[in-house]
Amino acid sequence: MKRTLVVVALACAVSGLQVAARQAATKVDLKNAEGQAIGTATLTPAKRGGVAIALDVESLSPGDHAIHIHQNAKCEPPFATAGPHFNPENRKHGLENPDGPHAGDMSNFTVGADGRAKTTVTNAQVTLGPGPTSVFANGGTSLVIHAKADDMKTDPAGNAGDRIACGVIAMPVK
Repeated sequence: MKRTLVVVALACAVSGLQVAARQAATKVDLKNAEGQAIGTATLTPAKRGGVAIALDVESLSPGDHAIHIHQNAKCEPPFATAGPHFNPENRKHGLENPDGPHAGDMSNFTVGADGRAKTTVTNAQVTLGPGPTSVFANGGTSLVIHAKADDMKTDPAGNAGDRIACGVIAMPVK
């Protein structure tokens, strides 16, 4: 009986550590199609649920750009390896689509005339914890920046244009 309790206690402790690791800040290095670093994204739990993604990027064209979480933890240029948008609930694309959104859909962000953006985008559909909507599900996901803004409704990708930057979202290693 004692041995069973110890095993259960250890299993609970390990599980708790895994959840805590998943919920810690996760840094994503973003690179363009030429393999050059263009900045970072830092993922943390959002105050009202979901994930806050703090972007600090440069060397992008000025204007509005789409950013999405994609299904695969791969970023081989031209980033088709990232796969489709992260969509564990099989919904349609777009924050304005009545049959959407994908879990990976988010608001656009704006790059200044100097090619830089330092902003935070929040995604209420995903988590850093366990479960099917975790950005760490199935070995991780990727964060992709597109050439144009997302129109927020056209399936499957919002007419957001080419994938111009990508970074793998992986479980933090301690």
